[in-house]
Amino acid sequence: MKVLGDLYHTEKIVPAAIEFVDIAGLVKGASKGEGLGNQFLSNIREVDAIVHVVRCFEDSNIIHVDGSVEPLRDIETINLELIFSDLEIIERRIARTSKGAKNDKTLAKELELLERLKSHLEEGNLAKSFEVSDDEEAVLVTSFNLLTYKPVIYAANVKEEDLSDDGANNNQVAQVREFAAKEGSEVFVICAQIEQEIAELDEEEKKMFLEDLGLKESGLEKLIAASYNILGLISYLTAGPKETKAWTIQRGTKAPQAAGKIHSDFERGFIRAEIVSYTNLIECGNFNLAKEKGLVRSEGKEYVVQDGDVVLFRFNV
Repeated sequence: MKVLGDLYHTEKIVPAAIEFVDIAGLVKGASKGEGLGNQFLSNIREVDAIVHVVRCFEDSNIIHVDGSVEPLRDIETINLELIFSDLEIIERRIARTSKGAKNDKTLAKELELLERLKSHLEEGNLAKSFEVSDDEEAVLVTSFNLLTYKPVIYAANVKEEDLSDDGANNNQVAQVREFAAKEGSEVFVICAQIEQEIAELDEEEKKMFLEDLGLKESGLEKLIAASYNILGLISYLTAGPKETKAWTIQRGTKAPQAAGKIHSDFERGFIRAEIVSYTNLIECGNFNLAKEKGLVRSEGKEYVVQDGDVVLFRFNV
């Protein structure tokens, strides 16, 4: 974004933002109050996705709480605690709903859904593997807010030597990848120790440090990419002398709705969007030259905004 900002001699650069909440690890028995217990679970119930850091390295100097390093066992431990927490939510909901279900068809339908979901969870399954209709899915998403329905990203934590090949020769990473593929989750490889060192460097030092390790991006950058992917997010850009900014939207958003992200007037009075890809704009050096080369497109209301589009909205209110 700095390159784009320099191109427009912009006063202010506002990058896309995604918020991560760092919470202490979950332990066996958390659903019954062990460790941080329900305090932990209530914190993560409000997030859009869960990032689970899974240990995939051996080190006798770093004690594992269970005495050995077994990534799939650790994942199962976490999942069971989340299931137990969701079951508690469902059981309370069943108790409330059953009181009025006899005289209310809507409540009776919800009760039937709750009973089926309860059985599914009691068998050790996650809510996201529960088969539902579109209407039932809407209830799950908007009303129940279940932990095991949220998308998951697994951060495979490895030693430094496993970073250069992205954990390709680490059997424990392979296990996590295989497990994640079955449930439709994201996986990326990270070395927490390296990330701690990177966090203390400025941008230029960080770039050199990553090059020395043979890496193109940091673990944090991998996490951001994985988060955008699993949540179905993209970013488009606007640029000018006053501000250059990245706007985060859902993948598949059409131009008027993307404009509405900036201001409701932009959506209401949308006429068209003038669009050039970030790469083409940077290569040309300015918007007018990109336009002369035919790289700027005029798109209407049906255009689906793409990741990395630089957009100038035309509107009238």
